[in-house]
Amino acid sequence: MSNYNSDGPSDNEWEDRGELAWNEFDWEQYLREQDEVIHRYIGFYEKLEGRTDRLDEVAHHMGWDEESWSSDSEFTVETSSESSQDAQTSANDYDSDPYTLHKNPVFVATKAIYLTLTRQWERLAEQADRVPQKLAVGFLASLHRGEEQAMLAIQALDFGDYAMAISLFKRALRELNSSLAMMREDTPASRALTAYREQALPRLFDLREIWLRVMNECREELERPAEDDEND
Repeated sequence: MSNYNSDGPSDNEWEDRGELAWNEFDWEQYLREQDEVIHRYIGFYEKLEGRTDRLDEVAHHMGWDEESWSSDSEFTVETSSESSQDAQTSANDYDSDPYTLHKNPVFVATKAIYLTLTRQWERLAEQADRVPQKLAVGFLASLHRGEEQAMLAIQALDFGDYAMAISLFKRALRELNSSLAMMREDTPASRALTAYREQALPRLFDLREIWLRVMNECREELERPAEDDEND
């Protein structure tokens, strides 16, 4: 599927790179760089809060191809030359490193948005007078379950198992719907909890939008005739 595995390892990619001989320090450095990518995404994402096209706008700032999010050929975004240079620099850095799941745009976006949800909730739920205990534990558990299923789905996607990816994204969506329901419950809300809800709901809907886009692309790929059938 061209939209989501364009950055993935090709049949000859590892051969072209020669033998990969990284030690623990090299991989730790690599993982720290990928953590920085997630925080870069968060920076763009929070800066563009309130924009209806936030997902596509952030993807553009990250230097991802437009097809990482949509098959719409009319996708255009105006950005400053400085942002474009930053995106190009980021893309060049990516080309010099081996491919891992951490570079998948769906992985980055999902991890980043979940990180904004969990770290703010953990700070909020520390104080019992702000969040009821049942909600504090239940919502955090729901976030973790949803992220876990999404990560498994993205891994299946990266391996090209699109049917399994759809099934796992459905599970992630069930957990996400549970998180949405908890945020909509008519429980006594402190001012801090109300403020969190106002920020969390759009982010949960953004996660759903990302996954639904990917699932649609997976279904299109599964419906595409195989090369052998086309040759016949």
